[in-house]
Formats: sequence, C-alpha cells, structure tokens
Amino acid sequence: MQKKLTISIDEEVYTKLYLMVGRRKISHFVEDLIRPYVIKSELEAGYRQMAKDKTREKEALEWAEATFGDSVHEPW
Repeated sequence: MQKKLTISIDEEVYTKLYLMVGRRKISHFVEDLIRPYVIKSELEAGYRQMAKDKTREKEALEWAEATFGDSVHEPW
C-alpha cells in the first residue's frame, strides 16, 4: 500500500531533480534514496552477523592488508 506525502523543496532543486529523474519518477527516486535509512535491510543484519565471527574477520583483515600493497602499483 502506498501513502501520499507532500514535501516542500527549493524551486531550483525541484527543477534539477525533474530534469535528472524525469516526469512521474521523482517519488520512486526519493523512496529509493530514503529506504536504506528507515528500513533495516537483511544485508545489514548479515553484515552484523558476519562481524561477530572473529575468525572470519581476522582472515578478512589479513587478506585486505596483503592485497593493499598490490594497489600501490596500479595506474591512476
């Protein structure tokens, strides 16, 4: 079920948003931006659960530190 929400924004912001997103797509665009802040995702819960695994976190840190040196030689 959807609910209607009325918000006020600066005219210039609205114009740029309208040009960037397109007609009748602003609500969807705004919802996609806001959703992660108001609805806890399963992904976030999964990351929390993984962070509790100390062995996995230690291995991940070792891997990240080992590959860090590789990036020094990469062209910008």
